[in-house]
Amino acid sequence: MKLAKGCKSWILSAFFAGVLFLILSILFKDTAFAAVLFLICVCLFLLTVFFLVFFRDPERIIGNDVVACADGKIREISYVKDKDIGESIKISTFMFIQNVHVNRLPLTGTVKSVEHIDGFHLPAFKKESEKNERATIIADTKIGEIKIVLIAGTLARRIVPYIKIGDKLKKGQRIGIIRLGSRVDVYLPKNKIKKICIKVGSRLKAGVDTIAEINA
Repeated sequence: MKLAKGCKSWILSAFFAGVLFLILSILFKDTAFAAVLFLICVCLFLLTVFFLVFFRDPERIIGNDVVACADGKIREISYVKDKDIGESIKISTFMFIQNVHVNRLPLTGTVKSVEHIDGFHLPAFKKESEKNERATIIADTKIGEIKIVLIAGTLARRIVPYIKIGDKLKKGQRIGIIRLGSRVDVYLPKNKIKKICIKVGSRLKAGVDTIAEINA
């Protein structure tokens, strides 16, 4: 099973801490602390298994037109005037704990900017989450500039971009991960979109499911 880049330290830390407490539980097996030490060991090994599942990064068969940037559930589809893209269609995807959390580029393009903004860690489904920590990526594609915003949530404490300015990426290529969360917003130029292929409540796989068809 392939693991997401930038996450192995979490897995190894939990595993080796579990090994340490296992050794301590053996060394102190004749004391009152042995059971407590062993319980901590079990919890750390369970945490290791959780991280192995959470940070999985499976290969994907890339879909047609504009593909989903994140695994999860569509929470919002709206028409907005964005300061970077202009008249846009905004599609927000909320990632649940069971989803793959590696994010992918919706269309082939060149990275024009990557900006990290510090902020709060409020629940990602709340309106106030607009003030949360985020990473904003703008890419130049065949339909013009598109914007992807990776937003941290309550548990998500670290956004890890995999890309830099000037990178030329193919559709579906990995662009980053939000460790333990949370929401991804995609802004598409309204006049370049022929049809929205999803609705609020749709469940998607990043890189696989088509979210919009573009004008020929």
